[in-house]
Amino acid sequence: MLKRLLFLTGIGVSLFLVWFTVGNYRAARPIAEENLRGLALSLTAALENIAVGDPSLKALAGFHPADVAFLAGIHRYGIYRFHSNPDLIGTSAEDDTLGKVLAGMSVSEARVTLGTGETAYEFYAPLRLPKETVVLRLVLHTFRADAVVRRAEYNMAVLLALLAGGWILGVVLYRFAAREERHQLEMARRERLAHLGEMGAMLAHEIRNPLAGIKGYAQVIGKKPQEARNAGFAERIVTEVLRLENLVNELLAYAGTGSYPMAPIDPCELIAHTVALIRSEAEEQHVEIGSTCREGVRVPGNRDRLGQVLLNLAKNALQAMPDGGSLHMAATAADKGVMLTVGDTGHGIPPEHMARIFEPFFTTKARGTGLGLALCRKVIEEHGGTIGVTSEPGKGTLVTITLAGITPGR
Repeated sequence: MLKRLLFLTGIGVSLFLVWFTVGNYRAARPIAEENLRGLALSLTAALENIAVGDPSLKALAGFHPADVAFLAGIHRYGIYRFHSNPDLIGTSAEDDTLGKVLAGMSVSEARVTLGTGETAYEFYAPLRLPKETVVLRLVLHTFRADAVVRRAEYNMAVLLALLAGGWILGVVLYRFAAREERHQLEMARRERLAHLGEMGAMLAHEIRNPLAGIKGYAQVIGKKPQEARNAGFAERIVTEVLRLENLVNELLAYAGTGSYPMAPIDPCELIAHTVALIRSEAEEQHVEIGSTCREGVRVPGNRDRLGQVLLNLAKNALQAMPDGGSLHMAATAADKGVMLTVGDTGHGIPPEHMARIFEPFFTTKARGTGLGLALCRKVIEEHGGTIGVTSEPGKGTLVTITLAGITPGR
């Protein structure tokens, strides 16, 4: 959509510039002619004023403007009364335009080619003297007027060349960008395939171990179904099946991309519910649980997904304190939202593992899936928030969640 909009905008701008330039070029020649006509009329008025003061027209001998090729005054009988070339004064003009100008008492103008090959502007007008009327023949150079046309031609050529160059450059850049985009898509596809291959290998490894145990216990039960110890084997089979089921559920939860309902949630209620779920296990491990919560705030989100995050973090904390300790969960106000924290006094995370704790299937536990923290980060990012972990080996770990888009409770 953006590419199409940019393409249409480029076409629109180009068409406007072409229209403007061509229009300017087409208007240049009429403007040049108007400039010549205006100059000729101004000179005619000036010559008429001079002629009124000097009917002999001798004063015109010193009248030589730069734009005038030559000028002449022609008697009604076709004889030159005045000419820029004194040798022609008194000779016959042999000009057919003379009668037309005198008959209509109007001006006549045209482009003519002089004997030198120069194209000039020829202007005829009646020149009224005190006792007679003569025809003024004024021939002007067209250098300045034609410069307007040439400048318009030059501007049009430059602009069209720039537009052509711009479109060529645009096409080159577009093809380069398209090729780069295809390259990026191909690299992303290969990276996804490599990631899926790695994930598949890890998943196969995680599934192989419980399947081997299930297979072995089932074979023992099949050979001696009546032995008393088979009850323990059956229990272990159930445990391993539950482990596989948990792995599949976590994998589905991590890979899920579907939408889910969002609603204002009380983080204090989430913390209380999580504490209730782990209290029995915490008491068995001699772990003290504490919580701090600010009332009156709401988090827009999905209760089940956020509850799963807190439960995963709490269970991770309990697993880090097999010999007892303390677990503290809190919800406090942040600058533009709410900050949830889960802290423990467990064995902590080694520094060399910190960079990989959110990677799928990365785990240091013998029977862990490595999807817990990866799933937590995915859920938090889906809610527009951030999650971070600080840890010191031997002293404990603190997980901090900041959720954006928080609205005060009413």
